[in-house]
This record gives sequence, structure tokens and C-alpha cells, in this order.
Amino acid sequence: MTGRVDANGLGFSFIEQGSGPLALCLHGFPDGPQSFAPMLHTLASAGYRAVAPFMRGYAPTGIPADGRYQTAVLGQDVLALVDALGAEHAVVIGHDWGAMAAYAAAVMAPERVSRLVTLAVPYGPALLTRLITDPVQQRRSWYMYLLTSPLGEAALAHDDFHLIDRLWADWSPGFAPDAALMAGIKASFRQPGVAEAAVSYYRHVFLPALRDPALAEVQNRIGTAPIAVPALYLQGSLDGCIGSEVETEPALFSAGVRTEMVHGVGHFLHVEKPDEVNGLILDFLKM
Repeated sequence: MTGRVDANGLGFSFIEQGSGPLALCLHGFPDGPQSFAPMLHTLASAGYRAVAPFMRGYAPTGIPADGRYQTAVLGQDVLALVDALGAEHAVVIGHDWGAMAAYAAAVMAPERVSRLVTLAVPYGPALLTRLITDPVQQRRSWYMYLLTSPLGEAALAHDDFHLIDRLWADWSPGFAPDAALMAGIKASFRQPGVAEAAVSYYRHVFLPALRDPALAEVQNRIGTAPIAVPALYLQGSLDGCIGSEVETEPALFSAGVRTEMVHGVGHFLHVEKPDEVNGLILDFLKM
């Protein structure tokens, strides 16, 4: 099923399965909610209403008039979506940029997040530190420097968004994603304004002047403040985007964090080994 709700000043489109307590699944870059299809089915079979929105700026979700994509705004989106979908709280599951949105929501309103599951992007300052100090991670993150440059949108869109194929191949080595999945992802990116939106997520990391000054206090807490929500972090052992040595920081999870390494998979672990990943998530939700 598909649907649309207004949340945080934007129209969010989503796909969903099932009924019951809300489980919100948040995608990253370069991706879309379609990659959560196996997870939505698993969660629905376990008694959840599983909803995967197109994130802000990803068509057919709207593009914000103010051009804001900082993590504090992404956290606001998550909390507003929980409200708009008629829930008091939700299991929040995020991959890549969706993980950043999930962390932000958990910092901003932990009472609205019943369980937190994140994939492929750890919490804490370790990743940013490695971007400054670690040549290996700097080489993995070359795409960030490209996208945040004035060439970002053109490079992303070149040759019918071939960069998307390149990143999937680099980040999940040896894995061949389904052609229909990639076609759906590219269909979103081809819509007006989506390429600019996608690169703007990264520009908001490196260019603080783009951020909303009114959110400075909460923005500064995201990534350093403890998360008071029971959490599960999943990492692929072959991740070519963020190395498996870049770990989430247990000291920043005051309600505890369970960390699982999924072997033989890369960055898109929920697509590569859905049965194993979804099983780990269900086990955690039953705890």
C-alpha cells in the first residue's frame, strides 16, 4: 500500500504493510523506501504497521522551501511522521541517512521512540574524527567531497545517475542489486530538485551556515548526547562506505546498545541478507 501525510510542513509519501504498533523505516543515500520491502513484510507478519517514507526531498515526498536538510530537521521529520501516522511512539529503524534521522529523533524525544535500530552509520563522533585523521576512511568517503563541491548535482546526475550504480558496487562489493529496485531509486532521483536535495544532506554536514540558527542547541547535542532508548546497531563486515572498524560508542547509549556484525555483506546489508538482518531485528524487538 501507498499513502501520503503532511508532517513538519512537507507532504511525505510512503509505502506500508500491516497493522499494529508503528515501525518507521527510514532510507538513506542513494536509496529509497523500496529497499525496505522485505523488512516491511517481515515486520507486518510480526504484527507491526511497517511504514517506509520517501525522505525529505526524495520524490514524491516534497522538497522543503527553506532547503534545510540538517540532522535536527530530519529528527523533526521523524517525530512529525509518528504524529501524522496516528501513533504515540514508534519503533524507528534507519539505514545510512535514515540512521542519522533516527538518532536525532531519539535524542530530541526519546519517549516517542520505543526501540531504535540503526544500520551502517554508527552514533558518536568517531566517524567525523576519522574523516579528519584516517586516510583509509577518507578514501572511502571521496564521494562526500565530490557531492559537496559545486559539481555535486551534475556529477550525481551524469549518465543517467550512473554514480548511484558505482556507489552501490563500491559499498556492497560483489553484490548485484535487483534491476527493478535500482530503476525505482533512479526514477525518484530523476525528478526535478531531487539531485540537489540529495547532495544538500551532505552540504549541511560540512557547511554549518546552511543550518537553521534556531536549532543550534539541539543540533549540537545530536552525535554527542546520550541516547536513552534501547538500541540495536547492525554493521556489514564488508562495508565499503564506512569501514567496519568505525564502531558505535556504547557509552553514548544510556539504555544500552546491542551491536551485531553481519558477515559477508556491505553497506546495504538489509538488501543483501534480508533474512538474517530482519531476524536480528525481530529478536531485538522481542527482548
